Amino acid sequence: MTSANTQVVVLGARGMLGTDLAAILAQKGFEAHLLDLPEFDITDTQLLKEAVAPGNTIVNCAAYTNVEKAESEPDLAYRVNAEAVGELGRLAAAAGARVIHISTDFVFDGKSDRPYTETDPTNPINVYGKSKLDGEKLLAQTRCRFCIIRIEWTYGSAGNNFVKKLIERAKSGRPLKVVNDQVGSPTATTKAAEAICKLLPDPPEGIFHFAAAGYVSRYEMARFIFDKLGPTVDLTPCKSNDFQTAAVRPLNSCFNCSKIETLLGEPIKNWKEPLENFLEQL
Repeated sequence: MTSANTQVVVLGARGMLGTDLAAILAQKGFEAHLLDLPEFDITDTQLLKEAVAPGNTIVNCAAYTNVEKAESEPDLAYRVNAEAVGELGRLAAAAGARVIHISTDFVFDGKSDRPYTETDPTNPINVYGKSKLDGEKLLAQTRCRFCIIRIEWTYGSAGNNFVKKLIERAKSGRPLKVVNDQVGSPTATTKAAEAICKLLPDPPEGIFHFAAAGYVSRYEMARFIFDKLGPTVDLTPCKSNDFQTAAVRPLNSCFNCSKIETLLGEPIKNWKEPLENFLEQL
């Protein structure tokens, strides 16, 4: 447990991960200070300064996450995902605070033929990925005590995600096409939040990958969802090239999570059970 004078500050506390993290922190008895828009803007240096106090651990879940829109709003994506993160690092270094920063699989180009480790070369292929990688670099340059956790293919009760969008589109009754050449690990934000809580008492330093165990294509994930929910959906596989999108997406988002698994002290669960639980709650 955190010591009595240590407070956990969650930035982006109303987002998908932030919402689940706030709930789990309360369950575990952590003292947490929850900040998010509209009253807290991570790009406002004065507000950020007020959030960073000596001894605190700041968990930064705040991010510009609209992958498509980032292509036409690169400046805003950079301000939120990179500049603000660098400023957070500078303030944390000065105050002696720790930072746990949430990043993404989009820092990679997806061309690897195996799951990505933390030391693999980064090469983002869209604006969102570039802004998130710049944030990682700027944070590291501040020499604050930081822990970067890259997560992928997340879904949760708050915010928008692939699972919710898929179910919504299925309601129209029209045939659905889902890509079968993008592969990764569907990861519940509840599970990511639990992992963060385990690391909070003594956050490790460096970069870590966290995702559910097992790998699946977007199409196979969709098939699993509709098999569980029961609605008859006309679902066919297709290639990423069949869709015209503003942002290119990595085809391989698979993570090697052995580094963080060692710290957590137990195996990470396969993606199927948490997704089944999530579908039951919808």
